Amino acid sequence: MKLFKFLGAIVFASLVFSCNSKKTVTKESLKTEVDSVSYALGLDVANSIGASFEEVNSELFMAGYMNAMDSTNTIMDKTAVQTIIQMYMQKNQAKMMQKQQERAAKELEAQFGDIKAAGESFLAENKSKEGVKTTASGLQYSVIKEGTGAKPTAASTVKVHYVGSLTDGTVFESSVDNGEPVQFGVGQVIKGWTEGLQLMTVGSKYKFFIPQDLAYGANPRQGGPIQPFAALIFEVELLEIVE
Repeated sequence: MKLFKFLGAIVFASLVFSCNSKKTVTKESLKTEVDSVSYALGLDVANSIGASFEEVNSELFMAGYMNAMDSTNTIMDKTAVQTIIQMYMQKNQAKMMQKQQERAAKELEAQFGDIKAAGESFLAENKSKEGVKTTASGLQYSVIKEGTGAKPTAASTVKVHYVGSLTDGTVFESSVDNGEPVQFGVGQVIKGWTEGLQLMTVGSKYKFFIPQDLAYGANPRQGGPIQPFAALIFEVELLEIVE
């Protein structure tokens, strides 16, 4: 595997570096082509280590190499070695992806901070209006019409009519205007919808006021009318629990 060849190169370079760490290398030290290639390999491997590993215990690192070389004192079999390294690489990759997402979210928040602030201001004022209720998550809703049917669960599939708008009243999507209700899984939509629909009985019509973190947050559909961190309003009529 390429990964183990790469790690072997790291070990080799680390050993060479450890044995010669006190020796000063200058351009004059590179007398042959092998000298130049060896030094370039060391630089390349060091750069790879920095990009792939946050830290390495050099003492155990070298012990593992020496144990593998003499095959007399290895405390892990090959399967365990592969599993440990693969799990570490997967965890490290996940951490890196999370950091990248957090950085991207901060950049977007700086860019669209006014949108987020406007949504928070709207919801703060809206929650005190007559008939508006607020759940523990921050979802706000008001009852336009109460039905008498059953309530869906997160595992249900439902059929609804809805009108979606921004807090300034701009309608961005409407099944009513399209003349065709939509069908979907309750657990397959934004958090505000998933929570809100489970409050409703069939035949009900509610208005949801959804904070950005229960809507699309920093990642709305690209090119669409919804901007990052926008609070949203949906008027929803629950027509049927399909299954």
